[in-house]
Amino acid sequence: MRIRHLLMSRVEETLLFHIGVTVMTVPTWVKPGVWGVVVGAIAIMIVGFWQIGWTTAGTAERMATDRANSAVVAVLVPFCVAMAERDPDQAKLAKVKAEQSNWSRSQLVSDAGWATMPGATTPATGLASACSDKLQGPKV
Repeated sequence: MRIRHLLMSRVEETLLFHIGVTVMTVPTWVKPGVWGVVVGAIAIMIVGFWQIGWTTAGTAERMATDRANSAVVAVLVPFCVAMAERDPDQAKLAKVKAEQSNWSRSQLVSDAGWATMPGATTPATGLASACSDKLQGPKV
């Protein structure tokens, strides 16, 4: 059966050659070489993203946005604190300083309007949180 198969493949090969089609023979070292390239590429990607610090475009965009928002908040916190200290109703400021819960302090700052910048209609949540932390003072 095997001889018949080999004979048939030789006949087919000869017929294909006569009509202008040649059979490509691939050296035996190509298959392990291709697998080496595939495994190497996967290994490089794993090491690159895990150890070297490569990021996708989406992650880089999110990181840039977070840094920009943090910079804006850092610049606006002194204005928020100044607005709180200049507020005629100092009871609000005392209530913020006495409050222990971060969320409650942020809510009080937002409700007082100290985290709403001129031209904005709603308070900035990140600014309210940072401002309330600054108003509470250093943690003991």
